[in-house]
Amino acid sequence: MLVERNYRVARGPHARGGEIDLVVRERDGTLVFVEVRARRSDAHGGAAASVGAAKRRALVFAAQHYLLRYANPPPCRFDVVAIDGGHIEWLRGAFEA
Repeated sequence: MLVERNYRVARGPHARGGEIDLVVRERDGTLVFVEVRARRSDAHGGAAASVGAAKRRALVFAAQHYLLRYANPPPCRFDVVAIDGGHIEWLRGAFEA
């Protein structure tokens, strides 16, 4: 079930924090933070490879901020939806915080 789209958080007045494209809740209660990446082709590593260390840090920062609304945060997971040309792949548990 879709919970939130384009959740954004800033680090300060002039500093970018992070954005989570989709927050989804699975039937078991797990919150899934989803990064959607698209590339015209899989050249240069493709869409999944474009989620580098800096992007992962920004996603984790935004997720931590999002989870502050919960007294007891639910289990979480980070997924990536990689779109390379016409090929779509959903990578469950693409990385860990």
